[in-house]
Amino acid sequence: MILGGGFGGLSAAKTLANKPVRVTLLDRTNHHLFQPLLYQVATAGLNPADIAQPIRHILRDAGNITVVLAEVSSIDPSSKRLLTPQGRSFTYDYLIVAAGARHSYFGHEQWEGNAPGLKTLEDALELRRRILGAFETAEMAETEELRRSAQTFVIVGAGPTGVEMAGAIAELARHALAADFRNIDARKTQVILLDAAPRILPTFAEDLSASALKQLRHMGVDVRTNKTVKELNTEGVTIDGEFIPSRTVVWAAGNAASPLARELGAATDRAGRVLVNPDLSVPNHPEIYAIGDMASFTHQTGTTLPGVSPVAIQMGRRAGQNILAQIDRRPTRPFKYFDKGSMATIGRNRAVVDLKFARFGGFLAWLSWLFVHLIFLIGLRNKTLVFLEWAWAYFTYSHGARLIYGAFRPKVPPGSA
Repeated sequence: MILGGGFGGLSAAKTLANKPVRVTLLDRTNHHLFQPLLYQVATAGLNPADIAQPIRHILRDAGNITVVLAEVSSIDPSSKRLLTPQGRSFTYDYLIVAAGARHSYFGHEQWEGNAPGLKTLEDALELRRRILGAFETAEMAETEELRRSAQTFVIVGAGPTGVEMAGAIAELARHALAADFRNIDARKTQVILLDAAPRILPTFAEDLSASALKQLRHMGVDVRTNKTVKELNTEGVTIDGEFIPSRTVVWAAGNAASPLARELGAATDRAGRVLVNPDLSVPNHPEIYAIGDMASFTHQTGTTLPGVSPVAIQMGRRAGQNILAQIDRRPTRPFKYFDKGSMATIGRNRAVVDLKFARFGGFLAWLSWLFVHLIFLIGLRNKTLVFLEWAWAYFTYSHGARLIYGAFRPKVPPGSA
């Protein structure tokens, strides 16, 4: 049984495909999502279907795998059973839990309504609605105060997602939307990137962090480090005594593992991730494996591996191989992560890349980022569509997916008609 069709779950499924085992993969959506490009859906650069692929279609040639569209509400390791909110149950002999993570608001869960994160297609479409809607609000604003707050975007968290969002919103305003409005100058949009850490991209080398900071500031992004969010509401953000009026806040500051991690009866870290054994199994339950954002694996470096897709993919492969070993009564093998490097894009012709043997930023890094993300996209159709969308945007400075989904109601100050 595999719970979750993300990078880790799909990698495990492919490892077990057409092997002498019966596999059931459960996911509450019918698609695998290429999360690294979600921010481009949120900023109208790509359509949702460009970065998603039906799980059934991906695994159509694996005759031993059954895909089930279902949400799991609880796990009972003692009876080896999964339960759904509708009361349906699934039994398993071996279980791979790859249910992913959601945003963490560090005890301020009430902030989510005003500062959504970016983990699902629904999140991306909601952010797109808010971002594009903010410009519509500014266009109709009757006061300069409302216009400024509508054209101020705050991104909380300066990891890769926050940096990419900040750069994408800045480019959207300064290029794609520059000629679309009559009452406002979209190029005067203010994008503010906040982080409590002393520098942006803290998991990258300091020289790459400095390069990213320089590139963001060249794009007009206001980067503020050592700034902690104290309060957040519909009117804006308060940081260390300063209030920033903003109608659109994006949360990219933290992750928390799926609540299902607590169902496994094992110790977890502060982010809710299971403290797994060296072979990725759950302590006291050798038949259960936790992988990806569900797992805290500290056996290799002494610190938890980052929640990125290469880690999840390699974990999924190892978990599948270990289950096959258990079935054949062979010893399982410990997981070892092969780190191929990291990268983050900042905007047009701008990125930073750390390949372990070389670090660089700028245009070459941006080309490397494009190539790697095209390679790892699933499906020839998606690769082709994304390449064409990127080529069109590059040569025309235009985003072709500027549609607002759902009812749009411009925000007005309290007390206004």
